[in-house]
Amino acid sequence: MRKDDGKGIALVLGAGGARGLAHIGVIEELQARGYRIEAVVGCSMGALVGGIYCAGRLPEYRQWACSLTRGEVFRLVDFAFGHPGFIKGDRVIGVLRQLVGEHRIEDLPVAYKAVATNLDSRCKVWLDSGPLFDAIRASIAIPMLLTPYHHQGQDLVDGGLLAPLPVSGTRDYAGLRVIAVDINAPNPGTATPVAAVSDPLAADSAEAGTLGAIEKGWARLLQSIGRGNPAAPGAKVNRSVMELMSRSLSTMHGYMTEMQLAQDPPDVLIGIAHDACAIYEFWRAAELIELGRQAAARALDQFEAGS
Repeated sequence: MRKDDGKGIALVLGAGGARGLAHIGVIEELQARGYRIEAVVGCSMGALVGGIYCAGRLPEYRQWACSLTRGEVFRLVDFAFGHPGFIKGDRVIGVLRQLVGEHRIEDLPVAYKAVATNLDSRCKVWLDSGPLFDAIRASIAIPMLLTPYHHQGQDLVDGGLLAPLPVSGTRDYAGLRVIAVDINAPNPGTATPVAAVSDPLAADSAEAGTLGAIEKGWARLLQSIGRGNPAAPGAKVNRSVMELMSRSLSTMHGYMTEMQLAQDPPDVLIGIAHDACAIYEFWRAAELIELGRQAAARALDQFEAGS
């Protein structure tokens, strides 16, 4: 039986690539204030962080994420030439499976639901049963970046195409306050700016000597994808492919999120600025976690003062 003390919540974790690491800080702040997360609905990186939380392995994931350098992020990339996407995603999912273990969604101690998109039917697909990592892999399949995931006869891609902040997924959890984390929020002027990264996924200089010849070749390729040409002040900016993808996804997610919030406003909305980092900057975990904690503290202070 649920306690009727206002502390039971359904937590909605939005899409946004590496900015989703801020979800960890949000969860930690909620726990510190005594909130009980009784259900999680996640999209893309929100589905990943939320699923790992529901499996009880968030501290281990946090430690691993904070240890990653640019070079280690690079080594998790498995290219998929000849496939509909740059990256297979098998390597990082394999590491996460070892870290988190195998779980079925229906056996998790916290209710969990992820959202993906079926490109053929152009519909949202809610994933709330079966293997946890099937749901996560489908929800994170950013088109063109990660290959689609074939699941139960469907080719599924990132849920962020239709539901980057899937608040509507909480309708099944009556009686719970809804707290949503938008990681594509407008910049209020206080967010951490995007770091000036010249070689986004290249190895750190200290690690470069340890890379094999093939890895060095991949590093040079990623550098060419991830680096735009510098422009003089006032000149037209020549954006890199990765920067263009990052900004395009953020723009789409921001627009879709506005519509979703108008239809299903949560009780509490926690915002992380869309330019807090680029979608690929997973080596910035520690600062993004802290950014999430601070954003949650501000939103919860305001909510609790008005309660």
